[in-house]
Amino acid sequence: MKKIPLKMRLLTRRRKRIRKKINGTTARPRLSVFRSARHVYAQVIDDVQQRTLVSISSFGKGERTKADVAGCKELGKKLASKCLQQKIATMVFDRNGYVYHGRVKALADGVREGGVSF
Repeated sequence: MKKIPLKMRLLTRRRKRIRKKINGTTARPRLSVFRSARHVYAQVIDDVQQRTLVSISSFGKGERTKADVAGCKELGKKLASKCLQQKIATMVFDRNGYVYHGRVKALADGVREGGVSF
């Protein structure tokens, strides 16, 4: 059996602790952020119906966005425009255990600049 690294175990524990408190509804869905070493992924999720309403990533079909701070801000603006098309104006932000700094903060700022509030 493969041993899971300590850093990953701590991140998983942090995610579970956060998810106990944060829940997305139909009126106010949850914006979940996942970042890897190269890319950033964001989903707007309705936890009541258990379905993804809107998703975006820095690595997608046709277009690729750099996953640095400036690219994440642009990604956030694109996500906000997709949300506004589906009439989603407010949501709950789930940073998914990551520190609110750098790429995660830039994505959140981009969503706010796009016209969606947390």
